[in-house]
Amino acid sequence: MDSYLFRPAQASDLPRIWEIVQQAKALMDREGRRQWDATYPLPVHLEADVERHYAYVLEESGKVVAYAAVVFDGEPAYTQIRGRWLSDEPFVVVHRLAVAEESQGQGVATRVMREVERLSVVRGVFSFRVDTHIENLRMRRVLEKGGFIYCGEVFYPRGSRMAYEKRLPR
Repeated sequence: MDSYLFRPAQASDLPRIWEIVQQAKALMDREGRRQWDATYPLPVHLEADVERHYAYVLEESGKVVAYAAVVFDGEPAYTQIRGRWLSDEPFVVVHRLAVAEESQGQGVATRVMREVERLSVVRGVFSFRVDTHIENLRMRRVLEKGGFIYCGEVFYPRGSRMAYEKRLPR
């Protein structure tokens, strides 16, 4: 029996989401990665995700073990890519993916990505884009194992990111 549930997050989930994000920040810091820091992401970003209906959580046996912002509204940074996307059609994007410390190394991030794929197909969106920091080897492995193709580099005020896309089956 599957004990996982992927669902939209609610305001009542925010304390646990923030705890998971803080754990992810601490891990990045321990590994010397500079993708997230004291200024990003903050509770205000997570609250905005909930308000915009971007916030999703993965529960295992009733406990939230992962968080992701799942966005179907586009991503302005993706209009300018040094490289080339696989498609020009509407896409889903995941931002701020974080897995609880106690669930690290158990395939939870991969599970979240598969759930986003299912959600996207149900909504009739067959392109999935993601970007990550060059130093984020964990996320790069998740993307490459998940069939994402490296497409180039996108740019944010906080720096450049590696951009990936995956075409989803129709």
